[in-house]
Order: sequence, then structure tokens, then C-alpha cells
Amino acid sequence: MGKASFILRRSLQLLVTFWAVGTVLFFLFRLMPGNPTSFVISPQMTPEARQKVIESYGLDEPMHVQYVKFLENVATLDFGQSFHSNAPVQDVIMTYLPNTLVLMLTAFVIAYTFGIILGVLAGWYRGSVFERSTVITALLARSVPSFWVGLIVLWIFGTYLNLIPMEGMTTAGTTYDGFFDMITSVDFLTHLAAPALVLAYYFMGYPLLIMRSSMLEVLSEDFIDVCRAKGLRERTIMFKHAARNALLPIVTAAAIALGYAVGGSVLIETVFAWPGIGREMVRAVLRRDFPVAQGTFMVLAATIIILNFVADLAYGYLDPRVTYD
Repeated sequence: MGKASFILRRSLQLLVTFWAVGTVLFFLFRLMPGNPTSFVISPQMTPEARQKVIESYGLDEPMHVQYVKFLENVATLDFGQSFHSNAPVQDVIMTYLPNTLVLMLTAFVIAYTFGIILGVLAGWYRGSVFERSTVITALLARSVPSFWVGLIVLWIFGTYLNLIPMEGMTTAGTTYDGFFDMITSVDFLTHLAAPALVLAYYFMGYPLLIMRSSMLEVLSEDFIDVCRAKGLRERTIMFKHAARNALLPIVTAAAIALGYAVGGSVLIETVFAWPGIGREMVRAVLRRDFPVAQGTFMVLAATIIILNFVADLAYGYLDPRVTYD
């Protein structure tokens, strides 16, 4: 099987997966108990007015008709209108998605920078106290729920020490000229520090453990002995020759991890009241706002699916031993 056939087959799988996710979401929300219009229909409304509201959202039509319209709208990236605010779901997503991306990318860069460096050093100093402590730290980071760490951080540094803001992305009442002006302000960076560092701690364990294992494998190769026989400095061998060759698994794993990082924003955004797409998704589910809940779920799912696809392509490109058969 050639590369073109592999890309075509994976693209079809991507579309089928996305369709399956959308179908599950559609029926899941509609089979949940309760009335989805309870937040928009007032008890004082007349029966005629209630029926008019239900018809305006297409909820009076048979389920299969709603499903077909849902698929048609998704194909044109139209997720409908919010039951709660009556705004187009695309606008709701574009309002909150940049906030999530700033938080996730900041945490991701911190985690992978320190995770890779610590993984290199742990592999190089195998059997030392440093290696054992970094491995324990990485395992703890991957084992302890991020929301629990977030609550502890808020309790200690927010409540008792009063060093970090307790919630939000900026101080209430503060205005900015634009998004860039906001994310470069001291106030924003102060609010960003705690959630970004908590997430970075959680993400860091993955690249650290992968890099350590990859370093141990590379250090057993013959070319490391050749480098030492040439009289190269140990630091040069470690970073220029060993670490560079050990980076391949990290590059491919990073694409997958980035997708899950965006999808895994729900808990941290909720704990720190960060106005991102994950927190908005939770709020939409609680108020039974189907269109917003579906739209945000599908954006997060699409991010994970597409980045998995990119990781598959990157692995075949970076490692010549990988074939497309």
C-alpha cells in the first residue's frame, strides 16, 4: 500500500469516526430525561407560545427528520442556535475556543520543555537518585487527578496565602482593546499562571517517561561508544547525539497528546472558572443546551481525531523504518 492509499484510507476512517461521534452525541442528548426547552419556556407562557418556541427549534419534528437535518447542518459546519442565548453555536465556540487554546498551549509548551529535559537527564544518569526522583515525580503527575491538584493549589495559594486569583481569566471590570492586548497584560498572566502550571505538571509526566525510555534505548547503541572513542565531551554526546536521536517518539506522541490536552481542559477550566470551551460545554450540558453541547463536544472530538491523523503521517515521515503496508 502506497502513501496516497494510506492517506485516503485514514481520511475515510476519520470521516466515519467523526460521523459516529456526531451520531452518538445527537441521540445521547435527546434520550436524556427532561425537557430541553425548560430554560427558555416560562411557566407564564400560553400553550400556543410554548408550541411556537418548540417549533422554532425544530423539536416538534420526528427524531429521524431531526437527525437528517443535524447531519446536513454539520456538513456545512452549522451547529444551530443556542437554546440559552439564541446565538449561533459557531459564535459561542469562537468566543471560548481561543481562551482554551491559550491555556492549553501554555501548559503544553511548559510540560514538554521541562519533560524532555528531565527525561534526557534521567536516562543519562540511570540508576541515580535523580533518575528515581524524576520517575516518581512523573508517575505522581500522571496518577493524581489534575482537578484535585487544582483544588489544593487554590486552597493553599488562593485562600490562605492570597497569592493567586481564585477564578476567571481577568479581574472583573477590567477592559482591553483586543484579545492580544488582554493576553499580554500582567493581570491576564497572573490569572493564567496557576491553571497553566497545574496542567503542565499533569502533562509533564508523559514526555518525561517516554524520553527517559528512549534515551536508555539510544544509549545502548554502538554509535554512542564511537562518540566516546572520538573523545567528544559527555555533554555533547548527551544532547547533540543521544537526545536528538531519542526525540522521535516524543514528536509523534506530542501530536496525540496535544489533541487530548485540548479535550482534557474541562476539569481545570471548571475548577479555576476559566472561560474556555470545556467549561462552556459543562454549563451547556447542565442547562440542557443541546446545540452548544453538541457543537463543543464535536469540536473537541474533531481536534483529537485530526491530531491522531497528523501523528500517523508524521511517524511515517520521520521514521524511515515505518511502512504504509
